[in-house]
Amino acid sequence: MRLGTGIGWRPEIAEAVENMPGVDWVETVAENVCPGHLPESLLRLRERGVTVVPHGVSLGLGGADRPDEARLTALAERAEALGSPLVTEHIAFVRAGGPLTASPPLEAGHLLPVPRTRDALRVLCENVRAAQAALPVPLAVENIAALISWPGEEMTEGQFLYDLADRTGVRLLIDVANLHTNHVNRGEDPARALDELPVEAIAYVHVAGGFERDGVWHDSHAHPVARPVLDILADLASRVTPPGVLLERDENFPEPAELERELAAIRETLEKAGTTAPATGRNTATLAGRRVASAAAPPADAPAARTPGGTGTAPGEAPGTDSPGPGTDPGAGEDAPRQRVALAQAALLSALVAGTPVPEGFDRVRLGVQARALAAKRADVVAKVAPELPEILADGYRPAFLAYAQRHPMTGGYRRDALDFAEHLLLTGLAEGAGTRRLREWWLERSGPAPLSGRPVARLARATRKALLRR
Repeated sequence: MRLGTGIGWRPEIAEAVENMPGVDWVETVAENVCPGHLPESLLRLRERGVTVVPHGVSLGLGGADRPDEARLTALAERAEALGSPLVTEHIAFVRAGGPLTASPPLEAGHLLPVPRTRDALRVLCENVRAAQAALPVPLAVENIAALISWPGEEMTEGQFLYDLADRTGVRLLIDVANLHTNHVNRGEDPARALDELPVEAIAYVHVAGGFERDGVWHDSHAHPVARPVLDILADLASRVTPPGVLLERDENFPEPAELERELAAIRETLEKAGTTAPATGRNTATLAGRRVASAAAPPADAPAARTPGGTGTAPGEAPGTDSPGPGTDPGAGEDAPRQRVALAQAALLSALVAGTPVPEGFDRVRLGVQARALAAKRADVVAKVAPELPEILADGYRPAFLAYAQRHPMTGGYRRDALDFAEHLLLTGLAEGAGTRRLREWWLERSGPAPLSGRPVARLARATRKALLRR
């Protein structure tokens, strides 16, 4: 399927996107649209024949838990409502803890990298298959940007993506901006990743902007596309013609003319790469063909525990299986890899959002950068979903929220987080005044008799309401 050149649809630029020339398709954040009340802008685009693809951010397919059925159903409903030819998600985990670890559930509010290990690959493959079975259209999954690296990884990004596509048949959404981010932050060579990944499995490509600070690249989606990102796009396009390329912008929206110039730069990059690409291209062999070829000619440095080409398959293992491979206990039970991944992810996320000790092998400085970035993002998103809070608290909102976040990890999503933050401020004794009264009224109106996160919190809220109403 050829998608062409597209742009991420966001409410803030909806009118501009509708009026942009040469936009073949758009992508919308799946969780931000309601199937029964689709934005008029998206409906008008669909009527003009513009393809709309829902892009999920909350499934957490790389997490230890099996995909949540309600989230899968919601994603399927959006695909059907939008008449989409495919849906996309991320190779990431977004929550950890819970029954598998006998620890409190935690939310990251962000896409965090999975370890590139056999255990994590096995869990990811199982989760992807479950999602594929529940969705009415094909699934494509995206490589993510990361500030941190897992210790003891067994595969490169290209090898990990190759095995994932080989074992599940899932399509790939390759974000070239994320390849650049991982080059700066983790020292990973984008060209090597492109050499190793199965470009024939690419569904489409993301291009986005970011910025560098103190040697760390932040994938902000709020800045212009950097030249190195376009260079990686050119390298990819010299190997294969991408079915679609999409410009992402989520914040700090420029004038429409600037977005059009970025789209033009993407088209120009693709055209130049297409005219200079070899006639046969590169990386064009099928997954099966590449496996056979690599088995016939093993590279000298191939690890003994893998088939040549770094596919992560142990000798004698049938292609496409999820054998735990060497170093694991075959008698440990079917869910043993899932539990190992759960414990590792819970320890990392707890260190990032709850201040627990840094797990062994991680870079403490880089984890500190990631923790501060998560808290800052959390403050920003809460301000978006509950804009009354920064209005009521004025300049005191951000320092108050960051202080709150240090001791109160997010457990129920951003809307619940906003309510919990307001409740915390009210119960810890803000000085009485007009702002306090407004905050109390805001919280009482939105908490209601049964808040979103369930009965235990509902009981707490009722008690809190009584306490606040007595003031």
